[in-house]
Amino acid sequence: MATTETNTDNTPAATGSPKRDQDSPWKEALERFFPEFLALLFPDIHAEIDWSTPYRSLDSELQQITGDADSGRRYADKLIDVRTREGHDLWVLVHAEVQGAAQTAFAKRMFQYNYRIRDRHNRSVVSLAVLSDTNRQFRPASYEDGRWGCRLLFEFPTVKLLDYTEPERWAELEASDNVFALVVMAQIRAKVTDDAETLKGWKFRLIRMLYERGYERPLILQLFRLIDWMIRLPEGLEADFRQELYAYEEQQRMPYVTTVEQAGIDKGIKIGEQRGVIIGEQRGVVIGEAKTLLRQLTRKFGPDCAERYRDRIEAADVEQLDAWLDNILTAETPETIFH
Repeated sequence: MATTETNTDNTPAATGSPKRDQDSPWKEALERFFPEFLALLFPDIHAEIDWSTPYRSLDSELQQITGDADSGRRYADKLIDVRTREGHDLWVLVHAEVQGAAQTAFAKRMFQYNYRIRDRHNRSVVSLAVLSDTNRQFRPASYEDGRWGCRLLFEFPTVKLLDYTEPERWAELEASDNVFALVVMAQIRAKVTDDAETLKGWKFRLIRMLYERGYERPLILQLFRLIDWMIRLPEGLEADFRQELYAYEEQQRMPYVTTVEQAGIDKGIKIGEQRGVIIGEQRGVVIGEAKTLLRQLTRKFGPDCAERYRDRIEAADVEQLDAWLDNILTAETPETIFH
């Protein structure tokens, strides 16, 4: 019996607001603030990870199994390579549903991505779901299917951001010293505020908190860009917001380029980078598979072996790399991989 989920959503939109780009800022936030994200929303999982070992984003590996997915909807899916406190390698797959509508096939999609990664890369995968829609009844946490005594049950941890609108939970966010709390607050206010003037007030309040907390300039710019992407205002109110921010920054005697201008420059650079990634998507997959194979060679046969085969691997196409990645799973010597 497959899981049943709701299709509808009552997401309000601030009157006159431009279409919000809530996919890109979530992807950037998850990559830049992944430890903070887990610490805030999945603290038990955060406690099980060895943060002394750098984590890695695996977008190329994720693209390999999501390339044939329906492109009609957008999600901020991220695949991260971490090391557990017991010394085991683990991949964490984060599904952030940021389009604001409950989807019937969401739990099935969670299951499909998990097993595809396991099947293709032979890796343990932990799937996490973040739901930012405004349908209180939409709370998928499992996928189930079965017939004639054959049963499948896939369960995954889920966080519903709408729960943080409750006064006690919201107070926790405002009092938190975790920088990701500001990202979550921006996402929530963008979704539940239907009056543009009120939304402008929330945007200014969140930006002001960056200065009041004494963050360094680079962190302020990063968080500003994320909040600015999530909370979009009508043109007139956006101009008013910027004037208020200019005045506030002058009052604080900040000698550098205004936050709003610098963040705009940075966002333009980021958008250009993203377009370049799209154009070179196929090449990115090849590079990602090559890196994965080199990493596996290093772990299985040592760094000297990886260097010996580096040129051959980096010159290969995606089909050849796929074959070698399959071979390495059972190879007892490097030669058997490349035969």
